[in-house]
Amino acid sequence: MFNKKKSPAIQTLIGEGTVFKGEIRFSGGLRIDGEVIGDVIAANTDRSILVISEKARITGKVKAGHIIVSGEVTGPIHSDELLELQPKAHVVGDVEYESLEMHRGATIDGELKPLKAVERPSLKLAASNAA
Repeated sequence: MFNKKKSPAIQTLIGEGTVFKGEIRFSGGLRIDGEVIGDVIAANTDRSILVISEKARITGKVKAGHIIVSGEVTGPIHSDELLELQPKAHVVGDVEYESLEMHRGATIDGELKPLKAVERPSLKLAASNAA
């Protein structure tokens, strides 16, 4: 009705207390409650959701369509749709996003880079009228 895409269901869970070393490639939905040392990349970013819980820590590149961060990410984040940074989110790395929702308390130590930067008109200086 309002052109809102339905998010895919969470199909995979990396539980609290689990430490995973290596690259994770997933499709659909993934929730991380543990620690990942390596990249976390969605195979199809158009139809993917990644949930990084408050207790989760990721050291590596993160790429997905819809990303919800409540924990800690050390590395770049790339979101093709929506990036949600919850109050306890802590990101150390550059962030690329289509749409960003950042709650009070969330921190980013890196650059914010919108995917579709708004084009700004070039600056034109008025001619001097001094005689």
